Amino acid sequence: MQHPLGNRVYERKMTRRDFIWLTSASTAGVLVGCAVNPVTGKRQLMLMSESEEIGLDQANSPHQFSADYGAVQDTALNQYLTDVGNAMALKSHRPTMPYSFRVVNATYVNAYAFPGGSIAATRGIMLSLENEAELSALLGHEIGHVNARHTALRMTENMLLGAVIALGTLAVASKSEKTAPWVAALGSIGAGLLLAHYSREDEHQADDLGMEYMTRADQNPQGMVGLMDMLKNLSNHKPNAIEMMFSTHPMSEERYQIAVESADTKYTAFKDRPINRDRYMDHTVEVRKLGPAIEIMQNGESAMAQEKYSEAETQYKNALKTAPQDYTALIMMAKCQIALDKPIEADFYAASARNVYPQEAQAHYVGGIAKLMQDNHSAAYEQFAQYETMLPGNPNTIFLKGFCQEGMQHKPEAAIEYQKYLQQVTEGEQAEHAYLRLTEWGYIENQDK
Repeated sequence: MQHPLGNRVYERKMTRRDFIWLTSASTAGVLVGCAVNPVTGKRQLMLMSESEEIGLDQANSPHQFSADYGAVQDTALNQYLTDVGNAMALKSHRPTMPYSFRVVNATYVNAYAFPGGSIAATRGIMLSLENEAELSALLGHEIGHVNARHTALRMTENMLLGAVIALGTLAVASKSEKTAPWVAALGSIGAGLLLAHYSREDEHQADDLGMEYMTRADQNPQGMVGLMDMLKNLSNHKPNAIEMMFSTHPMSEERYQIAVESADTKYTAFKDRPINRDRYMDHTVEVRKLGPAIEIMQNGESAMAQEKYSEAETQYKNALKTAPQDYTALIMMAKCQIALDKPIEADFYAASARNVYPQEAQAHYVGGIAKLMQDNHSAAYEQFAQYETMLPGNPNTIFLKGFCQEGMQHKPEAAIEYQKYLQQVTEGEQAEHAYLRLTEWGYIENQDK
């Protein structure tokens, strides 16, 4: 059997329970599965209630925000985003949803929404916007997804297809047989695993709703035109930085032309509204100071994706020269050191990241991997336990706690963690490892007898 953290993608297969639930839900659709779309007024098949949308959001969004290195430690900037977002959300079709807005530390260019109204914009896209009107277009678009229930529909589809939190594509890979298991484990906090992937029709509707909401809040509709123009230009000049956004938000020339036409016709009365460039620049001054370092980090991420780890290391060193206290740069460097099979160095950068941003959980997870690479199971367990305290709900952390307990020869404690893990995940090499150990230790009867 391969190592329980072998370099592969783990997937959850549909169980008999899933099938029974799906079939019963479909037959009951007329009674409990139909809801009136708040935007169109039409009835549609929906397997999630509004309270379930909110619950799914609250359970999953913190993991994505942490995968994106947490919200920026700039209270004024987050409040600015909240003010701009709420001005539109309160005038939308679903004003009572528990909306929240923040800038996250990720350097790639993106913005996204969860079904209960939790919305984030990355530092990468904040650097690319020019004024408040464009910011309003960006947030209005995401509010549009929430109002039309696109996010709920797409995430429901993902759940039905078996998507499980923290199990998905690997963040990095390694050609080293020794290093590969630990590099693979970083995949459990890879960005983008929980994001909805919208259709072109969804995007057109969200654009239209975004323009409607921003003009209701007295924002200039030219902001949507500027946003679309910026995205087009980035796709030509920085395709790697915007890859995630285009995978979740398909872009086209048609979207840009529709925005131009709508601004010139449907919303022409609002084109004299200010775009508020100075106000935007004032609130984003700290992010823009980090612009050179963020661009270098984008280059490092591109090198990591191509498995050019030495090149990535050089990029991250340069970023840290410019921004030595940047949490994202420190975590990226720690991951790079893991890929280079340098666990002591990875441990150093993870510890530095914890000191810079003690409220953010990812540094504990990465630090735990670095400790495991050094066969320090006790210290690794402490890191994973702290991560789980700060950010519960990641089944991989439960497995890793069990793996650490096993490494310390604490079989009863390891068994408890493995049993918890198997209650959530039943497929993949981690599940196979947990099941094998529980069988060997007599906690599960050997079916082969």
